[in-house]
Amino acid sequence: MSTGLDLAAALHRIVEDATDSVPGALRGSLLIEDGDRLIYRAAVGFDGLLRVPSDAGPASAGPLPDPGGGARVVPADAWYRARLPDAAALGRRGAGAAVALAPVCMHGRPIGVLAVEQPAADPPPDERWALLLAVAESASAALERRELYDDKARSAHENRVLEEVLNAVATQASPQELVEIVSSGIKSIQLRPQWSAVELVLLEDPARGGAPASDPGGAVDVRVYRVPRRAPTSYWNNLRDGALAAGRNLGVDLTFRFGGADGEGSQVAILDEGIRRGVHGIAVAPIDAARLEPVVRRAREAGIPVVMFDSPPVEGSGALAYVGTDNEAAGRLAGEMMARLLPDGGAVGAQIASVRAVNGVERVAGFRAAVAGAGIAVQPPSENVYDTSRALELAMAALRKGELAGAFGGCAENGPAWGMAARALSRAGDLKIVAFDLVPETIAMLREGTIHATVVQREYDMGYRAIQVLHDMVSSGVEEALAGLPAPRQGDSRRSVRFIDTGVDVVTLERTPWSRPLSEHLALETARKTANRRRGQARATRPIELLAVGVEVGEEGFVEESCRLDPGSLVGRVLSDGRSIVVDAVDEAGDETGDEAAGVLHRLPDVVEARRGGALTLVGVPLLARGVALGVLVLYSERRAACSAEDLTQIERITDTLAVALENAQLVRRITERTGALEEANERQAALLGTIQELSSPVVPIAPSILVMPIIGAMDVQRTGRFLESMLREISERRARVVLIDVTGMAVVDAVAADHLMAAARAARLLGAEVVLVGITPAAAQLMVQQGLDLGCVVTRSTLELGFAYALSQTGGRVVYRPSPRARRS
Repeated sequence: MSTGLDLAAALHRIVEDATDSVPGALRGSLLIEDGDRLIYRAAVGFDGLLRVPSDAGPASAGPLPDPGGGARVVPADAWYRARLPDAAALGRRGAGAAVALAPVCMHGRPIGVLAVEQPAADPPPDERWALLLAVAESASAALERRELYDDKARSAHENRVLEEVLNAVATQASPQELVEIVSSGIKSIQLRPQWSAVELVLLEDPARGGAPASDPGGAVDVRVYRVPRRAPTSYWNNLRDGALAAGRNLGVDLTFRFGGADGEGSQVAILDEGIRRGVHGIAVAPIDAARLEPVVRRAREAGIPVVMFDSPPVEGSGALAYVGTDNEAAGRLAGEMMARLLPDGGAVGAQIASVRAVNGVERVAGFRAAVAGAGIAVQPPSENVYDTSRALELAMAALRKGELAGAFGGCAENGPAWGMAARALSRAGDLKIVAFDLVPETIAMLREGTIHATVVQREYDMGYRAIQVLHDMVSSGVEEALAGLPAPRQGDSRRSVRFIDTGVDVVTLERTPWSRPLSEHLALETARKTANRRRGQARATRPIELLAVGVEVGEEGFVEESCRLDPGSLVGRVLSDGRSIVVDAVDEAGDETGDEAAGVLHRLPDVVEARRGGALTLVGVPLLARGVALGVLVLYSERRAACSAEDLTQIERITDTLAVALENAQLVRRITERTGALEEANERQAALLGTIQELSSPVVPIAPSILVMPIIGAMDVQRTGRFLESMLREISERRARVVLIDVTGMAVVDAVAADHLMAAARAARLLGAEVVLVGITPAAAQLMVQQGLDLGCVVTRSTLELGFAYALSQTGGRVVYRPSPRARRS
């Protein structure tokens, strides 16, 4: 019975049943359409001559059986010459051998053929024909079931990618992260085109000279972003997003950093910096928990609580809690799935990220425990040390070295590495792969049947819960927060800290008794993230600064470059036309058949260059926001006719969302730049005003016990306070007896100004000094009389000279006028 767990095995059993249904049959195979080609999906009796899946030639090389006409018989030699390149190597075939063909249909349309070789050209008996047709219908049912689940997964994954793009906007992600999300997302949503590369070409700044889509306006500068062919960092991005969502919802100041094992950007260096800065709490996903332990203890000595997530701490650690997966239990689930995939046992390869990370080691231990006694021999795990290229090399070497029946990928990048190796060696579907986590490559390989099952951690919840626990420790106290967490398990010497198990899900493409379907998992994950983003931000009772550190997996191979746009290129044409353009090798001879426009596209310089690199289909889609072109998304495939109308519509939907994200990101950047410029201008203005204020009422000692304070401008409440503070300080320090307040430069001497001056006089009198107002102009005197202002006992003089003479008289001094030396000589 087919459970939906292993389509390759189900199709193989169907071919075995078909071969058994035809008397004397030697071989059988199942060929299914894949684009414009037929590929072998299952084969029996070819003795290693035929790897599955493999190319069976163009679909047009021979007509498929008509579903209405039933099965038919064709000569074996002609069939194998058309469908098997090494047909000459086939033995044990008589001169009259034939191949019975039964149509495999989906929705009433033939999409493949079940081919069974028989020793003679005579048709099988009617009951055998009926049995063969029934077996072909079972293949159709299995493929239709798979397509149904795949369509649901495709739709759910598109929603997930759109959600990730919108979330990237909320977190102000870089263009590099946006293009990685879109690139890996499109590749795993659209399997059949097999996009080999995705580029994002952005105008340097459409708001500052970029042109509308209808008229790009000549040469402009563009920036090109190109993602390498490597496993993405979506696992760590999901974990970071959960942490940031918690920080936002709890109202704390959270800094999330990615750190490596060594160097300036290592996890140790980042934690040391956080300790020096005096953060209130630290959460870290350790690459090497033992190496990190000394700095964890330094943090605890400084009164900073430390929580670990993703990978547990060492025994006796200074960390207070571990938030993450019960890795041994998760490994046992993976082992149970492998035992179902290999009921007859076999050798299984294993790969983890690092033997220094406890999580991978514990998963392999749980995996071994689950398959013990099932005839499955698990090889010692290799480690790729977080290097995706090395992961693929190790997987390829392991598959070439021996006949592995299965493979276990213990960390996010390991499952896709096994899958890529299986593809390269024509063992996709045949090699039974159980992976960990759900990065876009894993999603794609689940959908195509290369990976059979994956144990998915809830990394978003890990990040969220870790920050939540730290917040509780800081705000409520460590002891109270720990009291609310599960106590360490009795007798478990491996774990002495509090453990918050975030759980796992076993995910397969189809629903099985032991797993959740991919489409359902993706939909639930998207809904959970959306709900978290909609939660209101809390207000912390006091400022809390937290530091979270993930694992830096490297960005090698990412390309970012600036160049001048060629208006005559494919990108230039897309910007000029404001619409998508598909260039396909199928219509390359369009100019020879009268379609001059198609021929022109194939002669565009970037199309010619891409052809040299092996691309047969190129697609350019404009990023349009309110009629303005922000750039172009360019996709490349090494397949002919790779982009269908449905594919293009889906790409355009994603690109429209990307355009909104980029427009918002550019708007935020411009607002940030403008805000920074305004803040800088305000700071300069404040400094200038401060200087003016200092200069507008200076205190000048002009003789023993005599001060002069000129006032320039208006006297408001704020300035009066500074004026009084400065005057009283100088009176006290210099033991002044007379203060000459020169009001010549005052804008207006009205009632308010008079009140301020009287206040200054009263304050000076309390320190034993007398205030003398000098410089009152005739206009000011007339205004004061009209307003009935009374300065009381304050002495006034019309000029500073007269005021100075008065001050001298009050202090026992006098003014002595002497002729100048020149006057005496004359």
